[in-house]
Amino acid sequence: MPTVRQAKFRVYKEGTDFIDFFVQYNPAKLVFSKKPKIAEIPIPGLDTPLKQFIRGESETLTLELFFDTTERGTGNTAESVTLNVDAFYGLVKINPKTHASPVCAFMWAPKFPGDQLPEMYKNQRRAKFKGVVTDVKQEFTMFGPTGTPLRAKLTVTMSEYKTQHEQIVELDLESPDRTRSYILERGDTLAAVAWKNLENVNEWRHLANANDIEDPRRLEPGRTLLIPPLR
Repeated sequence: MPTVRQAKFRVYKEGTDFIDFFVQYNPAKLVFSKKPKIAEIPIPGLDTPLKQFIRGESETLTLELFFDTTERGTGNTAESVTLNVDAFYGLVKINPKTHASPVCAFMWAPKFPGDQLPEMYKNQRRAKFKGVVTDVKQEFTMFGPTGTPLRAKLTVTMSEYKTQHEQIVELDLESPDRTRSYILERGDTLAAVAWKNLENVNEWRHLANANDIEDPRRLEPGRTLLIPPLR
């Protein structure tokens, strides 16, 4: 019989540290919602407005979590279910060090929804849902004789979180007639970047002017360069 994989929330701390909160029971369903921002451009005389892609909007994940401590008794010495629930409720609380609620990730199966995107989407495949918790609804449905909560259902909503650097690498946009971006790597030169992106080493001045680079010999790894189209 295969081992049941337990779902968890990974909460990211300072630096590379993190802490994992495992759910007591795996959720029965996951609800993802994602849509693009599309503008309608009305043109006189046309039957339908033209559609213009503006940008992507944040994806959301909503799931229900169930917690129960009645297996360890329901009497006066019953264990409160809040011992498990409060860790997840804390995901919407302010961290005194960062002055914000934490960034976390919901992780479960190795074949996570979005892991099998077609090859054309390149780096946009995922193995988890990373974001910030925007809503936690707590519903306590059973109590011990002293009022201790013993059973609870949590509805957790997350909104995806990606840094600018992560999005640039993930999207890897390609289009010779539109402005693109490139993240400098150690050892890069403007001539090499021009060859990689514009197929012409002599266009290094075009990149220098577009990015206000006075000394092309002083390039900082990790900097994002704009790659404007050639006119």
